Amino acid sequence: MKKEAYLLKYFNIWCAFMLTSLMINFAHAQTQGNKVYQYHLNEEIGPAAWRKTANAFQEAQKIGADCILIEINTYGGMLNYADSIRTKILNAPIKTIAFINHNAASAGALIALSCDRIYMVKGASMGAASVVNPQGEVMPEKYQSYMRSLMRATAEAKNRDPKVAEAFVDPDVVLPELKEAGKVLTLTTAEAVKIGMANGEVANAAEILAKEKLIDPVITRHQTTWVDQVINFLINPAVSSVLILMIIGGIYFEMQTPGVGFALVVAIIAAMLFFAPLYIQGLADNWEIGLFIIGLILLLLEIFVIPGFGVAGILGIIALVCGLAFSMVPNERFNFAPVEPNQVMVSFIIVIASTIGAIIVCVIFGKSILRSRAFQRLVLVDEQQSGQGYVSSVKNPDLINKEGITKTALRPSGKIEIDGKWYDAIALDGFVEKDTLIYVEKHENYNLFVRKKKEEKIY
Repeated sequence: MKKEAYLLKYFNIWCAFMLTSLMINFAHAQTQGNKVYQYHLNEEIGPAAWRKTANAFQEAQKIGADCILIEINTYGGMLNYADSIRTKILNAPIKTIAFINHNAASAGALIALSCDRIYMVKGASMGAASVVNPQGEVMPEKYQSYMRSLMRATAEAKNRDPKVAEAFVDPDVVLPELKEAGKVLTLTTAEAVKIGMANGEVANAAEILAKEKLIDPVITRHQTTWVDQVINFLINPAVSSVLILMIIGGIYFEMQTPGVGFALVVAIIAAMLFFAPLYIQGLADNWEIGLFIIGLILLLLEIFVIPGFGVAGILGIIALVCGLAFSMVPNERFNFAPVEPNQVMVSFIIVIASTIGAIIVCVIFGKSILRSRAFQRLVLVDEQQSGQGYVSSVKNPDLINKEGITKTALRPSGKIEIDGKWYDAIALDGFVEKDTLIYVEKHENYNLFVRKKKEEKIY
């Protein structure tokens, strides 16, 4: 009996201990509260801001966050990326809170309105969302109409006054005590809270969490790595334009020089820097990179294999431009339904403008760059030994009217052979095929200028 009583006593003690532990763990789980993921939008709204938002929402879902706190301090940016961020927020299964500290202008106002809750610091402002060009000039009515509809739809989705949201864009909307006709609306913190566009005035993020009754929250702050910074830099439209110019320019200069040289290396590196961050970001797909490569192959075939310039060259240019442009916008194969037409148009404008710029640079500065000592040191060519018949184009009046044969295609520069010796030459006729009879018309600045003879091509 004593032994049974002894065991029963310790069993009761063990049960009491386990019950107490369960209660403590339950209480700790209750007081530990929600997981909060916090990130900042303090840059111009563009590719970098969109990438940061996409990564932040992905990480928030991965850790099982209960809400996302977005600290906004921006004067706006590109409408297409602002709309992408807005859509991401509206479709999020997680509660979203906007913390305006201190500016949410233009695209920033659209992003703030898409959140479930909005808090503002004292002295903050939200609004002024008319669509403007890079020079700050107001865009035509069709752009304003689209922005108004975005503002109204976003406000309605979050049970806010759509007329106030529309007044951020439309100067003709009249709101007594807030704005008169002829001016777009910008709300102060006090005004936004008074009319219900914001949920309260706070001093910091901790105060927001207290107002939302998030007791002892676990906060995870978004970390931007150096890789993110490099990718964000490379996907900037201005940087993309420079990379495209380097791709086109590198291809052009490589075609003007024999062998594999510095120009081709520049073009390859520029192409890698252009496509790699877009591929990592999920914009560039395999078919777009393949389209670019096909266009490049068609151009090379047109230049080196097919005489003249015809269908292959035109298709090559189209494939190159489309491969570069499509890689800059999100799509599923050829499905561009989720993308604004304006975004696709901007992408094509960037590519075409960069290509035209590269052509202009090549035409104006091409010859001087090719002949510069710095470029010649960087270009890898075959060794030119006198024993193999090569001599430099020293000034020699006896070469005038001399006949010879093209040893490489002249595009318009290349190599010719006269009396068993090789010379650098420039074709006055433009393109001249290999193994074509030519004659020297003039010799200026140590350069031979040649024309095709009337005879047929030599076989």
